[in-house]
Amino acid sequence: MEAAELVPPDPDRPGLHDVVPALLAAVTPGGAPALGLPPVRAAALLLVDGLGHRLLHKHAADAPFLAAMAEHGPLTVGFPSSTSTSVTSLGTGLPPGTHGTLGIRVRVDGTLLDTLTWTGDGRDARELLVPEAVQPRPTVFEQAVARGVGATVVSDRAFRESGLTRSALRGAQYRGVGAFGDLAAELLDALGRPGPQLVYAYHADLDQLGHLRGPGSTAWRWQLRQIDRLVAQLVEELPAGSLLAVTGDHGMVTIDRRHDAENDPDLVAGVALVGGDPRARFVYARSGAAADVLASWRGVLGDDAWVVDGDEAIARGWFGPVDEAVRDRVPDVVAALRGTAAVVCPTAEPLLSRLPGQHGSLSADELVVPLLAAART
Repeated sequence: MEAAELVPPDPDRPGLHDVVPALLAAVTPGGAPALGLPPVRAAALLLVDGLGHRLLHKHAADAPFLAAMAEHGPLTVGFPSSTSTSVTSLGTGLPPGTHGTLGIRVRVDGTLLDTLTWTGDGRDARELLVPEAVQPRPTVFEQAVARGVGATVVSDRAFRESGLTRSALRGAQYRGVGAFGDLAAELLDALGRPGPQLVYAYHADLDQLGHLRGPGSTAWRWQLRQIDRLVAQLVEELPAGSLLAVTGDHGMVTIDRRHDAENDPDLVAGVALVGGDPRARFVYARSGAAADVLASWRGVLGDDAWVVDGDEAIARGWFGPVDEAVRDRVPDVVAALRGTAAVVCPTAEPLLSRLPGQHGSLSADELVVPLLAAART
């Protein structure tokens, strides 16, 4: 396993957090063009959860329309390459170290917060850790509305009042959907409204099948084919003066080696909390134990991970610039998994620990996503 596989976010190159601000600029009269996107009256972003750049091109025969779309990337997502981090980067236009949603499970004010479900200790944490306070930066949708641009989020109806929606996507009109047909109808309806419009739509099923069956599996490829047809039909039906962009929040790898963070005594010693996810573990040490925990995790994981302390992760720019207000969320030890390895927590995360498809680390397979676009004049 070569160290060259490490692909940390590069502050000098466009990243996922630049996409929605670029779309807002495209629909704002006099806005500065960005990412090569043309000025239009209305713009929509379709986020296909789990659509990695390498996966798309490896399976281009299953997605000929997507593979042929104009490429405005590829882009790197923030670290960890996980959904809640990427969605917050998209929604705020900021890298993870600035918006503070550092991965799936992160310590916030002493509580290990699951930022996907917004739970702590298995309980709803929206009152204890108010989403608008955990992530107080204004969203791009709030900025859009302030500029007189219509803002719409099209996503699963179950996510309407979720902590992640409130944290990352607030300010937009929320249109809850349940299937492809819903998503297409609501997206096109929003694009067709008078005046400048900014639309964000989210689709989760490719990621779900990647987790359950593995990326590149037969089921995953069938889902990719359906997404390809959906995008082709959306582009065919785009209203005049509108644009559709497509991206992913991360890629995915298939794992075949698991280290157990709950039952390996060398991974348990000195540890107060284990957060992150199987490909990007955040380790919060007991008082005075950080150096020993770092040494133990390095010894156990060996070539299966890049293991650094929090200060080194910040210095390497893994999170982008880190705001002092969220510095205490950065763990004492960060383990970014390599190759096909994972670190699991089978009691705390029983389902996740068994899944063959995982993401979150710094490999190109996980961190690099496409940015595709088509416009109708």
